[in-house]
Amino acid sequence: MAIDDLLDEHEQSERVLQWLRNNGAGLIGGILLGLAAIGGWKWWEHRGEQEQRAVAERYQAAVVAIQAKDKQAEAKIKGLGQGTYRTLGALELVRSQVAAGQRDAAIATLRSIKTDDAALAEVVNQRLARLLIDAKQPDAALKLVVNATSPSAIEVRGDAQYALGQRDRAREAYTQALAKLDVASPQRRLLELKLTEVGGTPAKPEAKS
Repeated sequence: MAIDDLLDEHEQSERVLQWLRNNGAGLIGGILLGLAAIGGWKWWEHRGEQEQRAVAERYQAAVVAIQAKDKQAEAKIKGLGQGTYRTLGALELVRSQVAAGQRDAAIATLRSIKTDDAALAEVVNQRLARLLIDAKQPDAALKLVVNATSPSAIEVRGDAQYALGQRDRAREAYTQALAKLDVASPQRRLLELKLTEVGGTPAKPEAKS
């Protein structure tokens, strides 16, 4: 190896060492900061998992309380905070209240549910609308499903319209719901009976080739 090459390498080494002297503290600080950020993220992620597990356990305890008809069941559901678990717990409570003939309590529980989940909100509105129809409040029920798009929600809209004496609109709703249902759906038979009740004629499903 030539002397010039050795000098060049030595000079380069000196430059590297000098750069490290000047910037070493910042470099090490950056590395430590990066490691701290990674560690902080891992800690936050672990904490989130622990919190989710804790909420899931409280939800399970609430469901057990509902099934056992524990008077503290409702308080346990409220203790879940706002979120999906609380909505699911409230829906389970509604199921229990309806089974026990506590319609007004079930209506109150459904009205207390607040959720940003569109799918869950539709389920809540459908169940509330059905109970309101049963409670002779079809006008209030209709407001909940007036813009319904799913077959089951459109059926409920038809039920509310029928209860209001709007047979033509009910017939239209049942027909629309049937058109959206799969041919093999067990819901079809009941819908066809409802459609016949309001003067409609169920269309025969087209045979698949």
